[in-house]
Amino acid sequence: MQNVLIIGGGIAGVEAAIYYRKEGFEVELISDRPYVFIYPIAIWIPVGTSTFDNVAFPLEKLSRRHGFKLTIDRVTSINAKQRAITLEKGGERKTDHLVIATGASKMKHAGIEHTLSICGIPEQSVQLKEKIDALIAKGSGKIAFGFGGNPNDPSGVRGGPGFELFFNLHHHLKKLGIRDRFEMTFFAPMPQPGARMGPKALTLMETLFKRNRFATRYGKKIARFEENGVVFEDESRLESDLTMFIPAGDGQPFIKESDLPLNPAGFIRINEFCEIIGVQGWYAIGDASALEGPDWKAKQGHIAEVMARNAAHNSALAWGFKSGEKKSYRDHLNILCVMDMGNGAGFVYRDDKKALLIPMPIIGHWLKIGWGWYYKMSKMGYIPRIPGM
Repeated sequence: MQNVLIIGGGIAGVEAAIYYRKEGFEVELISDRPYVFIYPIAIWIPVGTSTFDNVAFPLEKLSRRHGFKLTIDRVTSINAKQRAITLEKGGERKTDHLVIATGASKMKHAGIEHTLSICGIPEQSVQLKEKIDALIAKGSGKIAFGFGGNPNDPSGVRGGPGFELFFNLHHHLKKLGIRDRFEMTFFAPMPQPGARMGPKALTLMETLFKRNRFATRYGKKIARFEENGVVFEDESRLESDLTMFIPAGDGQPFIKESDLPLNPAGFIRINEFCEIIGVQGWYAIGDASALEGPDWKAKQGHIAEVMARNAAHNSALAWGFKSGEKKSYRDHLNILCVMDMGNGAGFVYRDDKKALLIPMPIIGHWLKIGWGWYYKMSKMGYIPRIPGM
């Protein structure tokens, strides 16, 4: 039986481990933490409607259920020429069949230590809750949420979770009857954050911002973060008692230092079948890879899962486990999410033909909660997978 080594225990790596097992491979998954953190539902931790333990799903459960080996360790280097990786505790490992699903690093901004991110290390979701609780106890404050860009690869922008947490915090403060005591401002260096969702979605977002008395600071590059605010390129300042900021994705340092083929941002260059250019038998999926496609393309969890399933299928073809045609991730490029707002949601969809944002009062919020349950149950194989989800 052919062995495959998968590095990365996030959404992409987990999907790859499950589907490589389905295709008949012996699988070892290497992760630097013992759980998959379900980032799409982490937005509720800071406002107290979910807990860390509900969002962090143990990899050991998935390992036992699907029969793959789980190793908790951290990759420190990759050498494609020698077909080897180096682990912090496990030393060098050689492999002819590797799947890189290690996710992205983050752009480095001056003073970033003065911010917290809902898309950063999982523990920051709890730190955000502590900061929010402290502000509520104080009774008033200035709150600034934002996200940044990567000029070398715009697909690494993560704006949606910032908007979701912003709306959820607004709803939380309203329920407590203290929303009018807080200044809430959203900031971003681009003139139209969220533009990739399409013009109709932008118009609706602007309406929601005005209705809920959100201030904005758009179109100014971020010079630095300070303990009590954000300083922009023109030295103007946004005062803040709490700054939540999502830096854009960037290549992992150990990947940038490798001999893998990379794009200018440090993401791994692949073909449409997720095969790493020039490295036979090695694949890259999810945020670690360089996507090709339309200008509005975005790295999302469902795209990472498509790439994982396609890599498993294409590997099975390459090793003669099955017959058929290779599958391309480009056929599935779209933007798809339920943007939760605490008391409802907006269904966001975009492809080459259309761009939608459909309001879903009340039921949208419960649909997103249901998706979190569905993710866990379907990954464990307790319920059937719904195509496209």
